[in-house]
Amino acid sequence: MSDTAPSPEITSDKRAFAALHHAGARPYLVYTGLVMLADSVEHVISYWMIFEKFHSPALAGFAVISHWVPFLLFSVLAGALADKFDPRRIIQIGMVLFMAASAAWAVLFWTDTLEMWHAIVILSVHGLAGVFWGPAGQMLVHDIVGPKQLHSAVRLLATSRTLGLLLGPAVGGAAMIILGPALAVFLNFLIYLPLTLWLWKAPFGPKFRAEAGGAQPGSNIRGFADIVDAFREAAKNRTLISLMLLAGMGSLFVGNAYQAQMPEYATFFNDGAGLIGTSVRYNILFAATAAGALVAGIALEAKNLLQPSLRSAFILAILWCSAVIGFAAASNFVVAVVLLFAVGFTHLAFNAMAQAMVQLSAPAAMRGRILGLYSMSALGLMTFSGVTVGFGGSLVGIHWSLGLSAAVLLSVILALGFFVLRGLRAQPG
Repeated sequence: MSDTAPSPEITSDKRAFAALHHAGARPYLVYTGLVMLADSVEHVISYWMIFEKFHSPALAGFAVISHWVPFLLFSVLAGALADKFDPRRIIQIGMVLFMAASAAWAVLFWTDTLEMWHAIVILSVHGLAGVFWGPAGQMLVHDIVGPKQLHSAVRLLATSRTLGLLLGPAVGGAAMIILGPALAVFLNFLIYLPLTLWLWKAPFGPKFRAEAGGAQPGSNIRGFADIVDAFREAAKNRTLISLMLLAGMGSLFVGNAYQAQMPEYATFFNDGAGLIGTSVRYNILFAATAAGALVAGIALEAKNLLQPSLRSAFILAILWCSAVIGFAAASNFVVAVVLLFAVGFTHLAFNAMAQAMVQLSAPAAMRGRILGLYSMSALGLMTFSGVTVGFGGSLVGIHWSLGLSAAVLLSVILALGFFVLRGLRAQPG
């Protein structure tokens, strides 16, 4: 098993916000943030309308499943498309699917003809759109900035997405109140357009790559064989397999399933004087994680901190897991908010570092498939975190289920870290 952690020359750009010095990165980061905003706005409006129309917990559960299962099933195939065709066009396919979903919601809300099967189809289309966008969107970052500024670009991309996610509920809620759900979700359609149109002529992709060995546009898609190739390549590389296991185990045991339990946490916590209502506590708890991620992206980039290394990735994973355990055990509202802020901070720092290292460790000809495999692990396995945290919560309570799940995860991370990092120390210098 080899280890191909980023070499010193790859991380040599020490400037603050290094990726922003690249002209192509600036519009891409802004437009990607807008897409994340549109994605979040659509969720806010559509989930509320589904609740109002059907009052169906099963449909609400399907909304979560339809978001993550496509990453589990199709991420590697979407990465193969990005390897063998122009990733700009793959992203545009995702954007068209996003816009189709928004337009369909708008028509059904306007005509008041929404039925349950309509919601199931549109939610499924929205989930597939995310898969087309995911690996290809990360791959295009490498095409835009190259390896020296990749970690900065990935971290800023995650920050941009977090900002869009953070603003989504406020924008979506206000638009729904002022314009009504139909017009609000139709205007949301327009937010996807800047990235879609910019990609049409953006001078990035296979035709502009200087590196040798990349797959040529138009190569055949081999289906299951592409998936097998990605697994084999990852298994040969200590960095790739370690990061995929870290991300995958985190998603499987914890993921973001605790966010669905936030109403119950908000009811449990008491601010001491009773000055903060349950609904306000709910919003503060929900925003704390996103705020931590946003601060992490800005602060780490401003000081150019935490350069990619496998050891740093393990430390960040341990800190993230410890913060989750602390939140599960917290009985004070302020402490819980601080710990959720730490959860968001360490999660963004880890995920950005892992994404960059996966890209740098992947062979050029297989970068999309390897990124797809990472997405399958980091995002697809979130499908099952509802079992470990959600179903477990119905048996032993949400605090114990989250705490025990995170404690088991911490044990797995420590064992994996001992094995992997001991292997690195044993390698000749």
